[in-house]
Amino acid sequence: MRTIGITGGIGSGKSVVCRLFQVLGAPVYDSDARAKWVMAHDLQLRDELRAAFGVETFDAQGQLNRTYLARVAFPDPVQLARLNALVHPHVGRDFADWTAARRAQGYPYVLKEAALLYESGAYQQLDRIITVFAPLEIRQARVLRRDPHRTPDDIQNIIGKQMSEEEKMQRADYIIRNDEQHLLIPQVLQLDKEFRS
Repeated sequence: MRTIGITGGIGSGKSVVCRLFQVLGAPVYDSDARAKWVMAHDLQLRDELRAAFGVETFDAQGQLNRTYLARVAFPDPVQLARLNALVHPHVGRDFADWTAARRAQGYPYVLKEAALLYESGAYQQLDRIITVFAPLEIRQARVLRRDPHRTPDDIQNIIGKQMSEEEKMQRADYIIRNDEQHLLIPQVLQLDKEFRS
């Protein structure tokens, strides 16, 4: 069974592309959603997060206090690196378990969606990488429509923390262009056919 990574900058359309693959029957591991689940349910990681960031990391009901953690970790590159160093290995193990279950079910390939596929080192677990590309102006406009609470500065901040689109494209095995000039469905169908062969 092949393991295929799918990445791209904020607003590139990774989620839309993943939904197309899902319609074709491909299982998709959503790294962001699974990371949140792992942070909430992995007891060892919960202890590590409390030790690193304080008891406020979880509220009185034992729920992850995302607002607090974001306030403490995201503005500080050292704290953000510390958070990632704790979370990524646990998510990596969760992905390995998830993949083993899909392999046992006989799927020819699975996809792992992650914005920080290269930055986290997760690409090393994968056979091939797809980068979803869209020009910066289109990405910014999409995010502003999707997330009205964000400002253009917020988006630039996020983009500044991600690997450049040019480098992602150079490192990718496949590029899906989601630039409003190329149709997505034929690109996904072609890759699905290749991955199944």
